[in-house]
Amino acid sequence: MAGKPVRAVNAIDQTRRMLSLVTYLRERPGARIEDVARAFGITEDELVSDLDVLPMCGTSFRGGDLLDIDTDGERIWWHNPAALGADAAEPLRLAADEATALLVAARAVATLPGLRESDRQALLRATAKVETSAGEAAGASSRLSVTFESEGGVFADVDRAISERRRLWIRYYSPARDEVTEREIDPIRLVSVGHTYVEAWCRRSEARRTFRLDRVAEIRILDEPSAPPEVELRDLSEGLVQPAAEDPEVVVEVGPGGRWVAEYYPHDSAEELPDGGLRITLRTPEPASLRRLALRLGRDGRIVSPPELAASARHAAREALAAYDGIEPAGATAGPAGGPHDRQERGL
Repeated sequence: MAGKPVRAVNAIDQTRRMLSLVTYLRERPGARIEDVARAFGITEDELVSDLDVLPMCGTSFRGGDLLDIDTDGERIWWHNPAALGADAAEPLRLAADEATALLVAARAVATLPGLRESDRQALLRATAKVETSAGEAAGASSRLSVTFESEGGVFADVDRAISERRRLWIRYYSPARDEVTEREIDPIRLVSVGHTYVEAWCRRSEARRTFRLDRVAEIRILDEPSAPPEVELRDLSEGLVQPAAEDPEVVVEVGPGGRWVAEYYPHDSAEELPDGGLRITLRTPEPASLRRLALRLGRDGRIVSPPELAASARHAAREALAAYDGIEPAGATAGPAGGPHDRQERGL
């Protein structure tokens, strides 16, 4: 619902909360659900969701080592708090494959450009301790290496800029417009939803934007301090693309072969059509990005509105056909009925 505050939730926040929750419940047998939820500043539903995960946690997967925590809907009961007692703790043992993966990853991260020197040294000290503890199991890791692509350097620079509260200058490729732009951004946070992104306040558009790191062609950390306006962090658990109510509306009609669009794209409505297709209404901050969707759909779909976007999609189709057929895209006439040109226009 537009205007409704959204709680920013991510795996790190939830993990921290659940670790604190274990200590809290251990000291308060039979605690009331409403009291615990209030103490942690979450809803009762969120608390119950955490409680559903806790029984899968413990010192091992052997019987009695998992946390035996349940609720009767009003109070929370922990039946085996001794499972996390001092007597139950065992030294951490890494299997050979676990030690190898950990050491290779640690050495690779230590080579990242832009990593703070204090963090690099701390990582190298920890790596040396793991090598000593792993013994012969660490031998295989010395024969393996990982080299990060350019995104690794971009990540390190963004992470450093966030930590030091400094502005960034980037050259960024936008596939929707097929162009590279230069802009200054005030980074807010790094997020990972399939790919890694930086959420930032863009000084060029004077709005919050999300930039995919592997599309950053060049990056520099500026001396100017980062000063993004106060913005409410979005809950990205349902995906990166979450259209806002004020975003432009786009209507797309698809045939039976294009019904997948309703599953892949967040939308306001999807009406059934007589031929087995759908009339899909969706919102997007960049309608031009849907031209690629129209080209991909071909005869299985077309953009209905806005009219200027439909015309742009038709023009893009003509240009694509021109590359194959050698026809002139500007002012070209439709081919014979049933020909590829005619079929492509009808599809858009």
